[in-house]
Amino acid sequence: MSAHWLSACDAALQLAQRQLRAQDLLRDCLERISEREPQVQAWSHVASQAALARARALDQGAHQGLLHGLPIGVKDLIATADMPTTYGSPIYAGHQPAHDASCVALARAAGAVIVGKTVTTEFATFEPNQTRNPHHTAHTPGGSSSGSAAAVADGMVPLALGTQTAGSLTRPAAYCGIVAFKPSFGGINRAGVKPLSDSLDTVGTLARSVPDAALFAAALSGRSHWLVRPLAEVLGRPLRVGLCRAPQWPQALPETQAAVEQAVSQIGRRADMTLRELSLPADFEALVQAQTHIQLAEQAQCLAYERLQHFERLSPRLQGIMNAGVAVTLAQYDQAQAWVARCRAQLADVFEGVDVLLAPSAPGAAPRGLENTGDPIFCRIWTALHTPTVNIPAGHAPNGLPVGLQVVGPVAADALTLTAAHALHQLLAER
Repeated sequence: MSAHWLSACDAALQLAQRQLRAQDLLRDCLERISEREPQVQAWSHVASQAALARARALDQGAHQGLLHGLPIGVKDLIATADMPTTYGSPIYAGHQPAHDASCVALARAAGAVIVGKTVTTEFATFEPNQTRNPHHTAHTPGGSSSGSAAAVADGMVPLALGTQTAGSLTRPAAYCGIVAFKPSFGGINRAGVKPLSDSLDTVGTLARSVPDAALFAAALSGRSHWLVRPLAEVLGRPLRVGLCRAPQWPQALPETQAAVEQAVSQIGRRADMTLRELSLPADFEALVQAQTHIQLAEQAQCLAYERLQHFERLSPRLQGIMNAGVAVTLAQYDQAQAWVARCRAQLADVFEGVDVLLAPSAPGAAPRGLENTGDPIFCRIWTALHTPTVNIPAGHAPNGLPVGLQVVGPVAADALTLTAAHALHQLLAER
C-alpha cells in the first residue's frame, strides 16, 4: 500500500519510530495530488516546496508531537501566514494574512506539515466552488468543507481541517465516505477562522477513521483524553445507543433509511451494545427554523464589510442569503436564541438512559450536479445544540456513492462520543 493511504495513527507511529520519513510520506501525497487534482479539484493552493522543506527539517530534528510529519490540508476559510487565504471569494484573491489561525499554529507546533489550502464554498456558505466528489466527479462533494473532505477521501492527505456552522463537516464527510468530528462548541479554538456565525461556528477534523480524527483534534485542543480507547475500558458495560430518526426523518431518502435499518440490525446482534429508539422533545421540531434564523442573522453581521462594500462581487446566491439575514428582525433573532437555549436545557432528558444517539447525517448520498452542495437539514439541530458529532460511513447507495450516519453525544462528552463512534464504525464496516 502506498504511504499516502496509511492511516494517520499508523503513519504517526512509523514516523515517531523513524521507520517512515516525513518527506517520503509527503512525496507520496504530492504524487497523489498531481495525479488526481485535475479531476477532483480539492485544492486552492498547494505549497509543495515549503512542505518538502518542512518535512526534511522534521526528519532531521527531534520528534515534535502528536502530528509529527503528518501532511494536512487546511480549509481556505482558515488563516495561514505563509500562503493565500481567500475564503472562497474573488474579493480576497491573493489575500495573505499576517498570522496563522490558532488551529494552524497548534498543528505546526505538534509537527504537522501543511500541504496547502483546500477549497471552501464562498465564505463557507452555499455557493459551490470547483471541487468534485472523488467517488464520482459528476456529483457534489458537499460543503462547505468541500476540498478538505474530497482530499482526505481521495488519499491526497490523511487529515484536514474544516468548519461547521450548519452541516459543513458532517455533510461532505457523509457524501465523500469519510469521518468528520465536530467537537462540542469551542472545543477547538477558532481564532483566525473567518467568522460566519458567532454562536454556531465550530472547527473540526476530517480523516478516514475515527482514531485519526480524534488524534488530530486531541493535538489541536490539548485534550489527550479525546484519543480513542477500547470501548470496554471506557465504559465497563454495554454501549447504550439511542436511535434518533429526528423530526426530519420524512426527508430521508431510501439509501439513508436502509443504512439506519442495517445499523439497527447489526447493533441488535452485539452483546456489548444495546439500542432503543427514542423521540426528541416536541420543542425540538422548531429547532431547524431557529438555527436558520440565527445563522442568517449572524452571517449578515459577520460579513457586514463584504455585504456593504462589495455586494456586487458576491454570488447571486450569497446576495440572497445576505438579504435574508438582514430581514431577520432582532425580535426573531432573540426568540430563536431563547428557543435554542430552551432545547439545550432538555438535552439531559434526551440522553437519559443512553450514551450516544445515532442519527442520519444527510437526506441521502451526494446529489448529482455541482450547482449546489446538498441539504444540511439533518445537521442543523446538533450544531445549534453545541453537541459533539461524528459522521461515520454507513454503506452505499445503489449508485455506489457513500452514505453516512452521525453519532451524537452530550455536550462536553467528546471522548465518549469518539470512542462510541469508533466502535460503531467498526461494526458497520463488518457488513
